[in-house]
Amino acid sequence: MSGQEENRGTDENTRQNIRELGINSISNIKDDIQVLPIIGQIEGHEVLSPQTKTTKYEHVIPQLVSIEQNSNIKGVFVILNTVGGDVEAGLAIAEMINSLSKVTVSLVIGGGHSIGVPLATSSDYSFISPSATMIVHPVRMNGMIIGVHQTFEYFNKIQDRINEFIVRTSNINREKLTNFMLKTDKLLNDTGTMLVGREAVEAGLIDEVGGISRAISKIHQLIDKQNK
Repeated sequence: MSGQEENRGTDENTRQNIRELGINSISNIKDDIQVLPIIGQIEGHEVLSPQTKTTKYEHVIPQLVSIEQNSNIKGVFVILNTVGGDVEAGLAIAEMINSLSKVTVSLVIGGGHSIGVPLATSSDYSFISPSATMIVHPVRMNGMIIGVHQTFEYFNKIQDRINEFIVRTSNINREKLTNFMLKTDKLLNDTGTMLVGREAVEAGLIDEVGGISRAISKIHQLIDKQNK
């Protein structure tokens, strides 16, 4: 194979990764930090419309397995700008990030709403940019539901799973988290609370206000600490 043909093949692989996964390389041997973007809406078992920006769990989960098995990757940089989405898929991704043996750092740059909250707290250390927002609200479902007591209990169990994960992976306590979710005066026609930048840190959800340079620096710091 000539050098030109090899370069064309590499360029095509890069374009494919960007188109499908939002990254230019799945596991570049020269890079010790893997970037994992979680953007748009978390897509679960139902395929969303082509006009909707999505993060597909069938893409992210194999990627996380590959990261865990790659000895060249020392840290994972999770960049979040999500409106939330499928609860089961989002929580599954969050649990996988949290269980990685690699150093993980997350950064909320636009929004980390709904199921994006546990995705942001799933890392070893979390950042939020000053203007980014996080909306904490109870689980809800669109469409027809059966109006019986068991349905209410089902929603409660889903909410308990999410709350338990957030409390386990952040510095917020359960009572404060519940209060944020049940507020009726913070969101228009909705229940919950919107936290902007430093408010998310003061609430205990996020560790620090910062941007890319601070987050990258923290990853290297944690990698050095882990190596020692």
